[in-house]
This record gives sequence, C-alpha cells and structure tokens, in this order.
Amino acid sequence: MFRKVMSMAAIGAACAIASPAHAVSTTQPGETVGVAAGAPLPPGVYFVNTLSWGERNDVDVAVDIPVLAWSTGRQVLGANLQFLLATPFVITDDDEGLYNVYGAVQFAWDLGQGWGASYAIGGYTDSPSDIGVDSSSFNQRFALSYTANGWNLTANLIHGIQSDDDFADFVNLDLTATKKFGKWELGLVAFGGWDLEENFDGSEQERFAIGALVGYDFGRFTLQGYVTQEISENDLGEEETRFWTRAIVPLRTEAAVEEAGYEPLK
Repeated sequence: MFRKVMSMAAIGAACAIASPAHAVSTTQPGETVGVAAGAPLPPGVYFVNTLSWGERNDVDVAVDIPVLAWSTGRQVLGANLQFLLATPFVITDDDEGLYNVYGAVQFAWDLGQGWGASYAIGGYTDSPSDIGVDSSSFNQRFALSYTANGWNLTANLIHGIQSDDDFADFVNLDLTATKKFGKWELGLVAFGGWDLEENFDGSEQERFAIGALVGYDFGRFTLQGYVTQEISENDLGEEETRFWTRAIVPLRTEAAVEEAGYEPLK
C-alpha cells in the first residue's frame, strides 16, 4: 500500500510563501518532495494534505495544500490518465485567505524496471483573495521516478508562465531520495525555485534548500514529515527553515471497491 500511495504523480498544487509582489513562483517550491511524481498512481480517488510553516523576515507563513487526485485507470498514449485539483490556503501574521486554485490533467507512464515518467499540464486561477498572486498562470510538470526495492528517487521539474507580465515566469525543481524500511521511510530531500526574469518591483528571486524526511505507513493512511533549510537565496531577505507535514488518504481505490463488492470507478 505504501508504494502505491507514494507513487502519486505530482500531488500538490501550491502557494508562494511571500507577498504577491515578491512571489518567486505560484507553485510553492518543495511542495512535491517526498512523492514519486513520475510513477503512475493506482486507479482510485485520493486525498492528500500538505501543511507547512516557516518564518522569514520576522513574518510567520503557514501554507495548507489540500489536493484531490483521481487516477482513472484509463490509458492515453500508453499513459495512465490522472486529474488533480487543489485549493491552497495561506495564513500570515497579518492576513489569511484562499490562494490561487490549481487544476491539471496528468499523463503517467510505467517504463518498467521500477522507472516511471509523467507530464502534467494545467494552471492556476487568478487569486480569489489579497494573499495570492494577482495573475492566472499556465503550469506544466515533468517528473521521473525510480521506485523499485523500496526506493523513491524522483526529480520533478515545474515550469510556470504568468498571464500578467508584472510577474515573472518561474522554474522549480523538487528532488527526493528516500528508502523504505518496513513501514518506515527515511531519506533526503532538496528543492529550488528560480524566477526567469525580473518582477515588476525589480526583484528576481531564487532559493535552494535541503532537508530530511521521515514517513510511516499506517495502512489506511500514510504520514510524512520533513524539515528543510535554505542554503542559498536571492532577493528574499534571509534564508528560511520550514517544517512540513503530509497526510495521504486513499478515499476509494479499485482494490477496496472490488473487495466491497461494488463496481470500480470508470
């Protein structure tokens, strides 16, 4: 169950953790570390919630990313067809509100020998509140994963193109290297985020962080926690330490549906 749940591709939709005028990317750097974003997800419906907290420039920022993922079990060009929907929420010292809503369709290929690759295409709405990025955006994600023998070796490259020229296009890279020992998962993570041009305020932000992850498979759900520390930054003010938790809950898998005597989702 752990390997199947963790093979969810690109589970996460995101939130920048700065003000809209200083958003390094609409997608939160680091939001997809810990998941095998390149591997096909077994057919079913899944709920994933990633919650993180950090402090930068004396401002506390909490980001909650609830995601629904539907793996249809249908094949398109040899890939498993999957859909993602997220409604992130951000809380700061002075404000809180719904962030830019994310949706995507994803194609995930089983390449054999433990390898998988995926491509997700979608985007973010304009922010429904003052706390988000005041721009809709196109978002695409390219992931490669190795998941044999309890390993999760994954690279997930995320590219965003803003509809408003005031905001910079961006690239994020989320990296995972973990190993499962029984029900436990241990390993290292890293991520970076880079503006591809200047924002309207003249900033051109970037960051890179490393960290450690631990996870546990409880059977009906999986919990993860990881701590990351930025080791470099530009135009962000100071390097940030961030604490993350993730809960992965299969709501309706094909195996569970068949066991209960119902027809699988189509």
